[in-house]
Amino acid sequence: MSERGRLGDFLYARRSQLRPADVGLKDYGDRRRVAGLRREEIALLAGVSASYYTRLEQGQSTGASPEILDAVARALCLNELERRHLHDLADAGRRRTPARRPRPEQAGTTTLHLLSTLESVPALISGRRADVLAWNDLGHALFAAHMSPDSPQRAGERPNLARMLFLDPHTRALYADWPAKAKAVVENLRMVAGRHPDDTLLASLIGELTVKSTEFAAMWAGHRVHPCDFASYEMRHPLVGTLTVTQQSLNLPQAADQHLVLAVTEPGSPSRQAVSLLAQATAIAATAPADDHTRRDADRSKRAPVSGPGTSSRN
Repeated sequence: MSERGRLGDFLYARRSQLRPADVGLKDYGDRRRVAGLRREEIALLAGVSASYYTRLEQGQSTGASPEILDAVARALCLNELERRHLHDLADAGRRRTPARRPRPEQAGTTTLHLLSTLESVPALISGRRADVLAWNDLGHALFAAHMSPDSPQRAGERPNLARMLFLDPHTRALYADWPAKAKAVVENLRMVAGRHPDDTLLASLIGELTVKSTEFAAMWAGHRVHPCDFASYEMRHPLVGTLTVTQQSLNLPQAADQHLVLAVTEPGSPSRQAVSLLAQATAIAATAPADDHTRRDADRSKRAPVSGPGTSSRN
């Protein structure tokens, strides 16, 4: 984050993305020294003084009223979600509360019971920072079969959907249109970060991804916000091939900032058949380790020396 602060960075980024034609201003072809609109032009459109808007963008003014923020949002052509994000950033700047390390998230018993009822749909529970708090067998098989199925149970080793998407080649290869999925995840993270500016774990995740992925850094710099709640993706699964799923993220009222993520397929479609095939393969794999373990125990018992009355052993 720059010296402007989160609010200033957002205002600067969105101003630089606008052109005179976007806001009804004439472009006389003059060579602009800055990308996008000038501060004076945004101030004129918002009905505030240029000096006031400059202080706002530079992080020197944190007392903007809701009416002024709405006027700036209109000048920047923000949609409703972006307007609320602007207010979140302004509220965070006024609070200036000290950052605290939050407690690890846990999926509640009721949430886990709900997940256990979804036997035919790939599903998982995602936390505030996109950590996987739990998944059902199909969810694990679809999204992360190369990972340990019990990894969500260990707070320090939990899979993170954003980290997986940008840093894990297996997850990246799942999505035929990876940029669309990556863009959705970044825009959702940006929105969550605006609501929770003091979440040190979230800030650490964003910092890690910014350093390790130039693609994430470029998308993050766009300051776009949108919930990752509903979208269709073509997935290329290494076991069952290509399938199209609609990923829906549903808010869980009993757990703030936690979501039930479902991968839904169209009834009667090849994609639904692929999920059924994945379910069969998952069921077979689940029983195989137990059978192998039984056979290994039997083999060991055949090879082990028999001890009992009338036998002796040498040390």
